[in-house]
Amino acid sequence: MTSPLADRIRPESIDQIVGQKHLLKEGAALRNIIEGGNIPNMIFYGPSGVGKTTLARIIAKNSGKTLCKLNGTNASTADIREVVKESETLAGVNGVLLYLDEIQYFNKKQQQTMLEYLENGKITLIASTTENPYFYVYSALLSRSTVFEFKSVTPEETVPAVKRAFGILEQDFGKVECSDEMLLKIARSAGGDVRKAITAAEMSVLGTIPNGDGVRIITEEIIKQVAQKSAMKYDREGDEHYDIISAFQKSMRGSDPDATVHYLARLLEAGDLPSACRRLLVCACEDVGLANPNIIPIVKAAVDSALMLGLPEARIPLADAAILVAISPKSNSAYEAINSAMSDIEKGKGGPIPRALQNKHFDGEDAAVKGQFYKYPHAFKNHYVEQQYLPDAIKNAKYYEFGDNKTEQGYKEFDKIRKGK
Repeated sequence: MTSPLADRIRPESIDQIVGQKHLLKEGAALRNIIEGGNIPNMIFYGPSGVGKTTLARIIAKNSGKTLCKLNGTNASTADIREVVKESETLAGVNGVLLYLDEIQYFNKKQQQTMLEYLENGKITLIASTTENPYFYVYSALLSRSTVFEFKSVTPEETVPAVKRAFGILEQDFGKVECSDEMLLKIARSAGGDVRKAITAAEMSVLGTIPNGDGVRIITEEIIKQVAQKSAMKYDREGDEHYDIISAFQKSMRGSDPDATVHYLARLLEAGDLPSACRRLLVCACEDVGLANPNIIPIVKAAVDSALMLGLPEARIPLADAAILVAISPKSNSAYEAINSAMSDIEKGKGGPIPRALQNKHFDGEDAAVKGQFYKYPHAFKNHYVEQQYLPDAIKNAKYYEFGDNKTEQGYKEFDKIRKGK
């Protein structure tokens, strides 16, 4: 039986993978790791059909390790133990690379089971997920892995894969004629998913009757009929993946609830639930922030509900959350504060932590002045006492400024009272 086209066209080398240049270009860290052959535990995070599984295959081949594949939707801890047994056979003499697809479906106990085998080196893990790993992957597993984010492939990057697909299809079905314009339409119809684009190419050939010369001419009408509905609507007017996400967040930031739900609808029509959830959480923290601090747990609860419900019902809690973000007062004071603080850290500004704040309660014999001298704020009026918290080198640094919204101005007045000013 002929294998699926997506498998026949699957790249055999890094350079054949379309997209992901930020990860795989010459000199990129991930490419250097792969070519070095010393493979660490990794988590590949990104949408479907962008090369995560393909890259795992290439890594296993280049490293000489035996590749074992499991899927989080149906695998069990017993399956993991079977993989470990593989490492104790001749087949696993060079090590075993476990590719665990959809790791987000593994519960905490199942993920914990793998820790021992990662620690003793019996398996090297490459896990993939379409969901944010920082929400769905056990923290101890995350700390032992490096996360690499895969991005949707642009239509222009997808075109070479579609061309290769037609080349293989011609071997099976004879001459196929597809103009550059139609190639780009197929690529756009996939919404960043290369596998969808390849499937659309295959369906367009199967759905086209050869003309009198035995040539199958691919038309726009055929492409519209065979391309998946969600993908076609996602990029119906040539908009790119990140343009819609950008418009969604900027509409919330700009306090326009109508534009907000419009772009949310476009994301959800494409089935891009992860991007919608992620942008909502970011915007609630970055753009509303301390002007309405209660919004953060509210949006998180809405996102959790959406992910539990799945589409189409997920649209309801997400619409609630998105509109709430749009109509809430705005403040980016915390966002600016952490950016400013991180900028100082990156510049090397810092220094020793003040003695009063250190987590030790005795001094060495070389200490000129002994004693921690920490002042416990609760022992003072208004639970406040003046003392130095920042290191000496930046003791006068100012990162946070109260926003001009009602909530933060209320905090500012309380701060004045607390300090007796």
